[in-house]
Amino acid sequence: MDVPEETRLRHKRDFIQFLENIYMDEIKALVQNKRHRLIVNVSDIHTHFRESESSSRILKNPIEYMQSFCDAATEATRNIDPKYLKEGEQVLVGFEGHFVSRRVTPRELLSEFIGSLVCVEGIVTKCSLVRPKVVKSVHFCPSTGEFTNREYRDITSHAGLPTGSVYPTRDDNGNLLVTEYGLCKYKDHQTLSIQEVPENAAPGQLPRSVDVIAEDDLVDSCKPGDRVAIVGIYKALPGKSKGSVNGVFRTILIANNISLLNKEANAPIYTPRDLQEIKKIAARDDAFDLLSRSLAPSIYGHAWIKKAVILLMLGGMEKNLKNGTHLRGDINMMMVGDPSVAKSQLLRAIMNIAPLAISTTGRGSSGVGLTAAVTSDQETGERRLEAGAMVLADKGIVCIDEFDKMNDQDRVAIHEVMEQQTVTIAKAGIHASLNARCSVVAAANPIYGTYDRSLTPTKNIGLPDSLLSRFDLLFIVLDQMDAGIDSMISEHVLRMHRYQNDRGEAGPDGNLPYGREEDGESEVFVKYNRMLHGKKKKRGQTNEKTLTIKFLKKYIHYAKHRIQPELTDEASERIAEAYADLRNAGSDTKTGGTLPITARTLETIIRLATAHAKLKLSRKVTKTDAEAALKLMNFAIYHQELTEMDEREQEERQREQSEQERTPSGHRGNQVNVSVNVESETADPMDVDEPPSEQFSGTVSAARIESFERVFGQHMRTNRLDDISIADIETVVNNNGVGASRYSADEIMALLEKLQDDNKVMISDGKVHII
Repeated sequence: MDVPEETRLRHKRDFIQFLENIYMDEIKALVQNKRHRLIVNVSDIHTHFRESESSSRILKNPIEYMQSFCDAATEATRNIDPKYLKEGEQVLVGFEGHFVSRRVTPRELLSEFIGSLVCVEGIVTKCSLVRPKVVKSVHFCPSTGEFTNREYRDITSHAGLPTGSVYPTRDDNGNLLVTEYGLCKYKDHQTLSIQEVPENAAPGQLPRSVDVIAEDDLVDSCKPGDRVAIVGIYKALPGKSKGSVNGVFRTILIANNISLLNKEANAPIYTPRDLQEIKKIAARDDAFDLLSRSLAPSIYGHAWIKKAVILLMLGGMEKNLKNGTHLRGDINMMMVGDPSVAKSQLLRAIMNIAPLAISTTGRGSSGVGLTAAVTSDQETGERRLEAGAMVLADKGIVCIDEFDKMNDQDRVAIHEVMEQQTVTIAKAGIHASLNARCSVVAAANPIYGTYDRSLTPTKNIGLPDSLLSRFDLLFIVLDQMDAGIDSMISEHVLRMHRYQNDRGEAGPDGNLPYGREEDGESEVFVKYNRMLHGKKKKRGQTNEKTLTIKFLKKYIHYAKHRIQPELTDEASERIAEAYADLRNAGSDTKTGGTLPITARTLETIIRLATAHAKLKLSRKVTKTDAEAALKLMNFAIYHQELTEMDEREQEERQREQSEQERTPSGHRGNQVNVSVNVESETADPMDVDEPPSEQFSGTVSAARIESFERVFGQHMRTNRLDDISIADIETVVNNNGVGASRYSADEIMALLEKLQDDNKVMISDGKVHII
């Protein structure tokens, strides 16, 4: 846009007066720090130009004022230090502050904003390489010995009309010209692409993006995955179609200021009452159970998995040591199990509550789609870096459903993210490292579709140990056929279907995951509803309350970001002792746990204990936090029977751990999976080591027959044996922790004779041969 000279000088005088009144200190700091861009607050412009209409005109038609503003800033800088700027250099101007209605996302950037100053918030998805763009070229004519200059302007220039981009080869008289590249003037040029943030994107629609042009000192000020607010002029470029200009225009944003946003730009606003309630709930003894119940009230059961998800959302403490070592604080979790056990629904619940969560599926995502890709720009043909889902979810959670359906090559791509928490790219001449500090929650089906109880967990899962060891917790979720549980689940599901809240929405999980939250006070507990919660409990029994989704979000956000616990000595000793026991148990047991016990397991216990301390709003990680973490680890690793863990067994196991001095550590692997019927609180914990042998009455229950056949068959398959002595069989079945009581020699003989009658084995000379 070509502005008349008189108008430009008038604007320049106004801006010089404005800068001398308000911004002299900033200009002095600019000279001292050797910068070339002055950042001006929009509120100051509104205040200074209140009487005239210039304040609104600067926002609506900034092209008319930008060159005058830059000239005024350059003159003010020269007045302070005449030697600071070289000839031809100028100070650029950028804007910041409250843009109110002009602070938009790429989806809200419509045609009404073309030609005006806007502030666009989003996440950077693509970055091109930084290229030089010619501003002025110098040509020498050997025939005449004269130099000629030519200036170049394009759509991004503020002064004058755009010029052609063709280099002159001859002067006006037809003499050849030689370009003097050393005397030409260039400026840095980079194109970015920003996309609306994933948590605020409309469901079922493709995310919108907008191209941004960054020049001079703004290049390389952000990288893919960064959340930014870019202030710039929104312009339209004519689109070319078959050599002619059609009516559809391509739009770009010419940036004049880029500011990085904290990940907490959309953090909830706490009222004083919210803070009181958060501290009150943290002081409760059952705070952990209350939060886990509130996570997904529409899903019945899975208490331990819900507790794990709460700790996962809180996370441990990320540490960057002085020697450059990075210790991750994010917790990774995996669920493997039968179909229809609410694995995907739990992932949906995480997406509903976590401040930043991105969902993908195994078949719908590739390795580069999860990490980062090098793509070619359609217009220029140059290479550019494009961030994947895990980079976009930096400091958030990535939910991967159908994890077992992913290709092996794609699965290998996430190894680095899950431990080092970076994505390193070395392709097509681009070498870059991007942050991907995210928790991974994966859900998968077993290798045969349903879980085979006769095989070990590792064989059922069918994933390599190198990947499994990166998961802090691995839960096996089974579809149990039990009449009592089935009736309770059906009653729970039917109540969910019959219930509707005041707004006509079904289900208890409250607001929609993509709706924007209103600020202000939120209800703490869900109101009792007979249709939803069933009949009230009898007197003396407490009715289990649950927290509202909105308050649960505030609680998790507060505990995660405000509390930074430190590990105490007593907790460190307890964790070290438990880790040694887990290693011993892992080496002794023949069936093995769900996860390999490695040094990563030790870090897992520390992370879980830290997350539990955050949940209690404690500044110290105590022994109680370590015990809570060990309970969760115990369930995740050693729960061989894979049924709902009885609370009494947990208490019994905890008492055994406190009696470590009297118990040889080698027997621990056998103790963990023993099912103990505790009739009273005064039972001696040492009774667990040697369960009493049953007196053989001539008949064996079906459950004992099934468990004997399973352990016997598993031992023969694992060790690839064709025959075994009867004495060895007695050792195997009694040392694998099957049932509450031991098998006597007579009972084992009767069971082997039954197998012989079924033509499965043959007994000869004290040995059993497999047929």
